[in-house]
Amino acid sequence: MTAYSHTVGQLVYRFTDLRDLLAKATPARSGDVLAGVAAESAEQRVAAQMALAELPLSTFLNEAIIPYESDEITRLIFDTHNTAAFSLISHLTVGDFRNWLLSDDADEPTLTALSSGITPEMAAAVSKIMRVQDLILVAQKCRVTTAFRDTIGLKGRLSTRLQPNHPTDAAAGIAASILDGLLYGSGDAVIGINPATDNLPQVIKLMTMLDAIISRYEIPTQSCVLTHVTNTIEAINRGAPVDLVFQSIGGTQATNTSFGINLNVLAEARAAALALKRGTIGDNVMYFETGQGSSLSANAHGGVDQQTCEVRAYAVARHFKPLLVNTVVGFIGPEYLYDGKQIIRAGLEDHFCGKLLGLPMGCDVCYTNHAEADQNDMDVLLTLLGVAGCTFVMGIPGSDDIMLNYQTTSFHDALYARRALNLQPAPEFSAWLERMQIFSADSDTRVSEALPHPFQRALTNLL
Repeated sequence: MTAYSHTVGQLVYRFTDLRDLLAKATPARSGDVLAGVAAESAEQRVAAQMALAELPLSTFLNEAIIPYESDEITRLIFDTHNTAAFSLISHLTVGDFRNWLLSDDADEPTLTALSSGITPEMAAAVSKIMRVQDLILVAQKCRVTTAFRDTIGLKGRLSTRLQPNHPTDAAAGIAASILDGLLYGSGDAVIGINPATDNLPQVIKLMTMLDAIISRYEIPTQSCVLTHVTNTIEAINRGAPVDLVFQSIGGTQATNTSFGINLNVLAEARAAALALKRGTIGDNVMYFETGQGSSLSANAHGGVDQQTCEVRAYAVARHFKPLLVNTVVGFIGPEYLYDGKQIIRAGLEDHFCGKLLGLPMGCDVCYTNHAEADQNDMDVLLTLLGVAGCTFVMGIPGSDDIMLNYQTTSFHDALYARRALNLQPAPEFSAWLERMQIFSADSDTRVSEALPHPFQRALTNLL
């Protein structure tokens, strides 16, 4: 391993290796302090950022921050790296890379072609020396589209996950939330339930219920029950109507082991879902969720800072061509992201890095009730992500997830973002909203004054 240093005046700041340099250069957050890897002072952080800016990007192809021999994600990153795509930026330092990303040369087609040549560590490194406006501007230039029953990620669109969670998985409560969300134009990314239990018969019951609603009313969207991937595989084996396969993923092999998964399990699940051929316009069948701090909470970070661990998880996601990837940015708690400022910065970092790596990146704009944050902070992050071209956000009744006990974005919040930023739902879903008279024909973000009574009565019958 190579040691790094940077001199400021008569002071020499030394960093033991690339892992240490990345950690010390990270903007302040409580999780890195908890892990013992954070910069000891603002001065040391700036020195690390300056040293990082001078580092050639090729360094990341010669030094692994987690050993190749012991970590399958490191092996995935190195073994799938597109050297031909990387050649465009191979001569740049991290600082030069930032400047190039902000230039007009880095346009949408160029960034799309480049994405497979960027490693997670390169993306994490450049994000650490970028301002908030830099993260927004570059992410806005990255366009990633995916499809299953509708098209996600098109320019000028903001999709939503309709999240009808219920603390007891009561069908009536779930159906009521689905009706509420659809009437506000929510659900084009996915109608996705976090089940209260991983009991397989109950999971299959929820999958069947969602499939019945989508099929009966010909809704151009997809369903997902966010159970463990092995449950989904077994549900497929039992003939359940599975659209998307969900799994939480992390950026180290040890993290994923704590989740009870590995790359082979994810490959098996994707193959099983593809075999069902349930997509009508595309075959992106995976849905992944991540979040800064997951590796630390599992004691599986290996001395790597939490933001770099997070971006390494995106290498796993990218490999399986997902429909959706979602950073649940403030869900773990203030031990990892202490306050609104840290949550806002982390959300923009995650979105930028995901888009740069070619992922359909969304964000659960959220916080726990014991964090030093409130809904005003979430309004700020939601607005900034909308400007940055975020693929999708959450939609939950009243912003309050009564099953998971955290605060996120409501159906009204998503409608605000669409109206304020002139964004629309996915085109196929938007046409359905008009056909059902949920949105008026002259606006893809205006709720119709006349309620769609037949649709409302029909869904109410499911309660």
